[in-house]
Amino acid sequence: MTTEAAIRVQGIAKSFGNLQVLRGVDFEVEAGNIVALLGSNGAGKTTLVRILSTLLTADSGTATVHGFDVAGKPGDVRESISLTGQFAAVDDVLTGRENLVLVARLRHLKNPGRIADDLLARFTLTDAGNRKTATYSGGMRRRLDIAMSLIGSPPVIFLDEPTTGLDPQARIEVRQTVKQLAGQGTTVLLTTQYLDEAEQLADRIAILHKGTIIQNGTLAELQQLLPAAEVEYVQKQPSLEDVFLALTGDPREADADDDRRVPAGKELR
Repeated sequence: MTTEAAIRVQGIAKSFGNLQVLRGVDFEVEAGNIVALLGSNGAGKTTLVRILSTLLTADSGTATVHGFDVAGKPGDVRESISLTGQFAAVDDVLTGRENLVLVARLRHLKNPGRIADDLLARFTLTDAGNRKTATYSGGMRRRLDIAMSLIGSPPVIFLDEPTTGLDPQARIEVRQTVKQLAGQGTTVLLTTQYLDEAEQLADRIAILHKGTIIQNGTLAELQQLLPAAEVEYVQKQPSLEDVFLALTGDPREADADDDRRVPAGKELR
């Protein structure tokens, strides 16, 4: 195991033609932590994940994953990670168990059947293991997708908006799965648009806006950026949504004065 940060990003920039998507991104993720990368559509979240998972090359800057340089040692990075995208990558023709066995065989692991059975049990899918995944609910498909990504025990997992399009119950199931992963020592970088998801899951939250990380801290640290509101003499801490809108700008109030902007001197270091 590396003693460095599980993920370290320094000055990463990326453009597509004249469109500058990432403008010098800096942040770190400690081993065993869940870090939520929070941002609106088009903020650059998926682009950053694709760079960290060696699917894209950055224009400038450096990044390491599990101690390996993303640009210099992409093969070692790929052996250390797993990536779950926005859409479940399961084969509907196969059963849940067959999907898992297939991935284990592709990774040239011994006893693929036992690996599949262990993961089905771990993700509460044993009873559905011999059913075709075309019959699975959204939450079951996503849990199977994450189970597939764990084959080979990668120390770092990227989850790119894993609950997009899921119903509330399925989102709860996936969130519970992510918590279990971190509890077992896996490092998770989670991209999401759901503010409540970041609040419930993340050890730290990084807000990506217009291609840069504008704030990075724990939920409590981010809440300190805004003054507490008082309602009928009861002090109320600002929600993550309050913080996010104050930092990025509420489009509904673009022409209005915002008296809840971050006070001077309150930036996180």
